[in-house]
Amino acid sequence: MLKPADCTTMAEIRAEIDRLDEDLVRLFAERAGYIDRAAEIKAEVDLPARIGSRVEEVVSNVRAHAETYGLPPELVEKLWRRLIDWSIAREENKLGPDSLRKG
Repeated sequence: MLKPADCTTMAEIRAEIDRLDEDLVRLFAERAGYIDRAAEIKAEVDLPARIGSRVEEVVSNVRAHAETYGLPPELVEKLWRRLIDWSIAREENKLGPDSLRKG
């Protein structure tokens, strides 16, 4: 693993980006496991896939993380809202659409 400043060729930079991309995909897969478990628990207690207050809590958290790591919070928020929508769709696959659920 090289730090960005230690890369002297495009090949080294590309190798590090590829390594990070694999790590990100692994982390997204891990996150998806928690999403799947959340869907199971929500089914047991009759909660919808989308819980607006939780969506906004997650967005607030990632905006703060973005600032901590020197990334633009607006960009990270846009990415995370897409991830959240994907996660909710994944839950709805197991739960059924929120519009068809009770309560």
